[in-house]
Amino acid sequence: MLLSGPERPMSLPAADDPQVLRRALADYVREVAAAVGVSAECTSCEVADTVTAYVALSGRSPRFPGRDLMLVWSVRQGWTVAVETTPAEASQVVAHLGGDITPAPERVRQFVTEVSGSAEQAANPGPVLAVSSHGDLRTRLEEARVRRS
Repeated sequence: MLLSGPERPMSLPAADDPQVLRRALADYVREVAAAVGVSAECTSCEVADTVTAYVALSGRSPRFPGRDLMLVWSVRQGWTVAVETTPAEASQVVAHLGGDITPAPERVRQFVTEVSGSAEQAANPGPVLAVSSHGDLRTRLEEARVRRS
């Protein structure tokens, strides 16, 4: 199980088996997708040189009218909401979710709701939140990556 948090015991699949890690990450990302109201078909995960995930969001931010938003996850930063861009465009980060890098899906839903909030919030956007370290999980994921190298 990849999930962690106060009521989500943290453990990591065997570092020697990237497929087990990928399945655990995919399960977590599907839970997050369901929480934010999109189907599993709107997600992708990668366990390779990097450990990342993507969720296409159905909502938009008033700060970026006419642009779709995406929810991306990395082992280094946790969840980030960003503007969907073309390959030629630089990434446009909207906000990072601070705290645990694998928060409960409900917390991710709250974050997405806050980010894609009202026009009043768009007029006075808050600062991008910094992501705090989650050393134990990060260390184990890094060990898994090194062992695959």
